[in-house]
Amino acid sequence: MAPGTGWPDDPANAATPVASTGAEVVELAIGAETLPELTARQSVCRACPRLVEWREEVALTRRKSFRAERYWGRPVPGWGDPAPSILIVGLAPAAHGGNRTGRVFTGDRSGDFIFASLYRCGLAAQPDSVTAGDGQRLIGARVAAVVRCAPPENKPTPQERDRCLPWLTAELRMVTPALRVIVCLGGFAWQALWPVLAAVGYEMPRPRQAFGHGAETVLRSAGQPDVLLLGCYHPSQQNTFTGRLTPAMLDQIFTRASAFARGAVLPGE
Repeated sequence: MAPGTGWPDDPANAATPVASTGAEVVELAIGAETLPELTARQSVCRACPRLVEWREEVALTRRKSFRAERYWGRPVPGWGDPAPSILIVGLAPAAHGGNRTGRVFTGDRSGDFIFASLYRCGLAAQPDSVTAGDGQRLIGARVAAVVRCAPPENKPTPQERDRCLPWLTAELRMVTPALRVIVCLGGFAWQALWPVLAAVGYEMPRPRQAFGHGAETVLRSAGQPDVLLLGCYHPSQQNTFTGRLTPAMLDQIFTRASAFARGAVLPGE
C-alpha cells in the first residue's frame, strides 16, 4: 500500500522520508521531532532487503481467506495512546495480521487474545481489533514491536533486529515522560529491549532479571519515575492453544501493570 493513498490512519504520505540503510534508520529516527513524524517514518522503512521482499510478496500473493482484501505490506508502526503509562512490546507483525491490516496485533488470533484481555482490564475501548479504522482505541497503553516488518517464519535475523532497534529507541524516548510500565511479550522482546533501555538512559540492573511469565524488575533513570518491566508469555497460537498462556494469566499481567501505573502497588507486592 503506497503511503498517503487512503489507508485508514496511515501516518505517512508521499513526502515522508524513507530509510534504505541502517545508517538512514538511525538518522531518521533521531531526527523525528514528534511521535506522528516518527511513526510515519517507521511505516515506510526499506532498510532490510529480505524483510521488504517477504512482506511485499505476502501482500501480493495473500492467504486464500483474505484473497479479496488489500494488504498493508509495509512496516507496522507503533500504535495507541501517544502518552501511555503502559507500553506493550512484541516481536514482529504477523504476515497475515499486522502485515495485512497495518496495525500491531490486529486481524489475527494473537490479536484476538490480547485485545480481549486489554478490554477486560480497561486498557482498550473494544474487545477485538479487526482492521485499521475499526474504532478500536487503547486507553493509557501503546503497542510496539521490536521488528516492524513481518519476518519469514516469524524469525528476524539478529542483524534485522539491530537495524530496526533505533525506531523503538526513539519511540521509547518520546513516551518516557508518561511511562510507568513496560510489558514484554516473549523472550525475544525481553532480550532485545535491554540495549534500547540503556540507550534511553535507564540504569541496567545487575544481574539482569531472566525472562519468565510474571518476571519483573524495576528500571531507574535520573529525573524519571521508576518503571516496572514485566515479562509475559507471547500470545502466540502455540502458547494459547496449549494453555501455556491462558486468558486469566494475561489478565493478571495487565491488571498488575494497570495497578502499578496508577501507583496502587509497589514492586514485589
